[in-house]
Amino acid sequence: MKAVVYQGPFSVAVEDVEKPSIQHPNDVIVRITSTAICGSDLHMYEGRTAAEPGIVFGHENMGIIEDCGPGVTSLEEGDRVVMPFNVACGFCTNCVDGYTGYCLTVNPGFAGGAYGYVAMGPWTGGQAEYLRVPYADFNCLKLPPGEEHERDFILLADIFPTGYHGCELAQVRPGESVAVYGGGPVGLMAAYSAMLRGAKKVFVVDRVAERLAKAEEIGAVPINFAEGDPIEQIKDQTGGVGTDKGVDAVGYQATAQGTDREEPATVLNSLVGTVRATGALGVPGLYVPADPGGPDEDSKKGMLLVSVGRLFEKGLRMGTGQCNVKRYNRFLRDMIIEGRAEPSFVVSHELPLDQAPSAYEKFDQRVEGYTKVVLHP
Repeated sequence: MKAVVYQGPFSVAVEDVEKPSIQHPNDVIVRITSTAICGSDLHMYEGRTAAEPGIVFGHENMGIIEDCGPGVTSLEEGDRVVMPFNVACGFCTNCVDGYTGYCLTVNPGFAGGAYGYVAMGPWTGGQAEYLRVPYADFNCLKLPPGEEHERDFILLADIFPTGYHGCELAQVRPGESVAVYGGGPVGLMAAYSAMLRGAKKVFVVDRVAERLAKAEEIGAVPINFAEGDPIEQIKDQTGGVGTDKGVDAVGYQATAQGTDREEPATVLNSLVGTVRATGALGVPGLYVPADPGGPDEDSKKGMLLVSVGRLFEKGLRMGTGQCNVKRYNRFLRDMIIEGRAEPSFVVSHELPLDQAPSAYEKFDQRVEGYTKVVLHP
């Protein structure tokens, strides 16, 4: 089968690889109909992780079940399904408690597994024609048959739940104001989710014109940090107080204001300055324990200079960590079906799988309006 294979920094290729097969009674094989490129994939693509050549990328996957193991009870061939990027067993302590992003079974020695991602277990990615899904009764979310909402449903694999997770971590409530740092796909999903949760005013901070325009289209207030201190811009519009809540949708590859120099802690520190005293921060943006491309020796070890004193002084609360997709994907699916949510506004390009190398290059360079790419094998 065809699959997107990592070659080395800034290089992927579509190659012939072995088609997956049933290895456990609760496996299914899914024929992929849509698979998306994620900003997290770019960390590997850019050589900013320990990823070795040969990894098949792709943790945002949906399609049609082609084959079921004999132990599968709730699914059958022909079912249309979308899979959380988290690979989870469903029965370990963390899964039972709802922390499926931190499964203790699927990646021995580490809490959490994912498809096609370095250090996240042996699970091959789905930027391919077929995908093996383990613990399928638990990991597959059934969708209505047909092709309706394809662009919306694919976002249930990761970015829509992850954006919602950022708001959950920050405990966004109706009537509150929210500052979202980062106008990429997850940031836009966080802003959209804040509105779904009833936020009265949402700010989106970025400097990419297409992203800020998209934020404005959905009713958020765009803040261009290239035009001035985003903290002051937001305080000017909140009576000098700041917002009630904040979401970091950027992570460790943040860029310092007015430069192209990376400053890994800048978004965290900006949020500490932006959110009012006793507010809360949600941090779904990715931070890593080791970054080979970090701008200094501390950041290469995942150690960042964060204003903890100011955080404490303001009585701010902070929630962190990757999304437990299964906490959210069912009701978000149902909101899509009922017409209450249409997250596909963030999708900029739909392309055949064989155009993946070009799509990765353009998405990485933020050119030609590339914000969210869906590939169709």
